[in-house]
Amino acid sequence: MQKLTRDDLYSLEEYAELRAQFRAEVMAHKRNRQLALGAHATLYFEDRLTIKYQIQEMLRVERIFEPDGIAEELAAYNPLIPDGSNWKATFMLEYADVEERQRALERLVGIEDKVWLQVEGQDRIWAIADEDLERETESKTSAVHFLRLELSSAMVEALRTGQSLAAGINLDAYREEVKPVPENLRQSLLADLD
Repeated sequence: MQKLTRDDLYSLEEYAELRAQFRAEVMAHKRNRQLALGAHATLYFEDRLTIKYQIQEMLRVERIFEPDGIAEELAAYNPLIPDGSNWKATFMLEYADVEERQRALERLVGIEDKVWLQVEGQDRIWAIADEDLERETESKTSAVHFLRLELSSAMVEALRTGQSLAAGINLDAYREEVKPVPENLRQSLLADLD
């Protein structure tokens, strides 16, 4: 999947005019790109459109319009766009109550390394977490992680021929499995693969 360049982005003025329509388009797109893994963990699969939206929002909020600032945002977010042989996802641990979240983050150390996907008939794909920077300590994990899931050519071919996809978390303190993942998500993720 092609990375974003400055030419792909709207100016602040253009974005102000298009924001409501663009946001509605992205929110509809995102509905087919998320997967709940139990009550408190969600995978939000990223692609070129979701990352473009994130960059546009950052530029808007921070009022960034200078070339160097735009280049910094592109450099920060482009790595979250799939490379054609993988999926990239924001993994969030979501607890409404602050104290409950704090206890959970202490209990779930290492959870980001225990997230998996599996194409029917193939081995599990284990998440590669937080390649940009460490987000956990020995005593607690972060509520947000960035994951990469690499697929073999055999896995891609199996998906293209209609094999199902499963997902889960395999941590003693948090075990979940979704089998199969919804077809709308499987189809959306298939579009990320070259």
